[in-house]
Amino acid sequence: MTSTEILGASPAGPADRRRWFALAIVMTAAFMDLVDVTIVNIAIPSIQRDAGASVSQIQWITAGYALAFAAGLITGGRLGDIHGRKRMFLIGIGGFTLASALCGFAANPDMLVASRILQGAMAAMMVPQVLSIVHATFPAHERGKVFGLFGAIVGLGAVSGPLLGALLTEWNLFGLEWRPIFLINLPVGVAALILGSRYITESKAPRALKLDLVGVALVTLGLTMLLYPLTRGRELGWPLWGYLSMAGALVVFGALVAYERRKAARDGSPLVELSLFRVKSFAAGIAVQTVFGVALGVFFLVWTLYMQIGLGWSPLRAGLTGVPFSIAVSTAAGLSVQKLVPRFGRRVLQAGALLMAAGILLYIWESGRYGMSIASWQMALPLVVMGVGMGLIVAPLTDAVLSEVPREHAGSASGLINTVQQMGNALGLGLVSVVFFGEIGDRLTAAQVGPAFVNAFQHALGWVAAVMAVIFLLMFALPRRSAQHVEGGAQPQDDLSLGTPARTDEPELVG
Repeated sequence: MTSTEILGASPAGPADRRRWFALAIVMTAAFMDLVDVTIVNIAIPSIQRDAGASVSQIQWITAGYALAFAAGLITGGRLGDIHGRKRMFLIGIGGFTLASALCGFAANPDMLVASRILQGAMAAMMVPQVLSIVHATFPAHERGKVFGLFGAIVGLGAVSGPLLGALLTEWNLFGLEWRPIFLINLPVGVAALILGSRYITESKAPRALKLDLVGVALVTLGLTMLLYPLTRGRELGWPLWGYLSMAGALVVFGALVAYERRKAARDGSPLVELSLFRVKSFAAGIAVQTVFGVALGVFFLVWTLYMQIGLGWSPLRAGLTGVPFSIAVSTAAGLSVQKLVPRFGRRVLQAGALLMAAGILLYIWESGRYGMSIASWQMALPLVVMGVGMGLIVAPLTDAVLSEVPREHAGSASGLINTVQQMGNALGLGLVSVVFFGEIGDRLTAAQVGPAFVNAFQHALGWVAAVMAVIFLLMFALPRRSAQHVEGGAQPQDDLSLGTPARTDEPELVG
């Protein structure tokens, strides 16, 4: 077997079982990233209680990861194309494992936040290589089966992440409280690093796009200038510098647009391909992805805080309460792609937005009606309705957004879709300070905490429902029906949950 295979090359032969070991390794890494996102939310109240984290530190434990992941996602893919996907995958998983150890042994909340940012940056190095390695390792006729396996992994991660986090927190292994949720990555990461160096075959893109580090720096600076005042503003009494920083973020984003235009004209390798925004469906789809990320960022953090701090539930009870939601998302996602979208097109996504909004409104009503005495089974109905709605959106959305994008820009477009979703998630986590903690008083008695959190939960969910209505309207700009992408006639569908862009047969496109 040659040391380097170009994009789309087949492995040495059907009998070569090395590629199946390689598949298991990269799928394990993808599973680690997916679980790490969901596992942390369920442990946030325990981290706050044990480590003494402030409200803004809680938000940055989750938002810092999303921000670093978003900022490095496209660059991580290009580094793999330039320097080798196996090499960058191994660097990424090694760094992710090290960052997990730093998170697990963090001496204080500030160290935990810094370690989470490093963990997100390493995930951005690791995750884009996953489907690129699959594409370079498996022949075209086998990739459909492989992508199906990835779908199963996504579903398994959605269900197991919160439960695993709940169990590890509840068990308090060796008196470590929440720390095992990070330390569990260590043996898995070390094994993947050792086996990956042996079984994964190196591959590069013959014509890779250049890095745009200035673009990455501007995106990161702009988002930080926007997010930091949002998360710290309430605690500091909304100082003037916070408003100036948020206004300055708009200036930075303006500078980003100007720089990207010059970059595209100079060497054709901008971080953001601005010409894509001339495609109406793509521009609308990017807006949908961003706003949807905001809604999810707000909901999942607020939901966890509501159940564990507001209602006083244990992490295990909170984790088990979320199982119907996870199952509904996975089931509806499969049905939407296989049965519904080919027949009803865009209306499936719009139905998903309306169902999510309906589930949220039902949740608000139940929370108000039952108050502190609400039971897990009473939450099941709104969670299932929301889960079905989310499943109808997440699976077919990328295909709808990419359907009118020129084929030569499909790789850049899919990378940008995943990036803005993560950016939206980080922004949503930052907004929790405004829409949730902004409704909670600073000095509450023990008896006031529960009702205050219930009221803040309802208020935050009202904003999420309004966001879903905006998403429903934006979806009218998506094409009524999108082309079905299959190997040989088009491109494989993007896997949103993994944040991994779809591949095309064009060697210059990045993963």
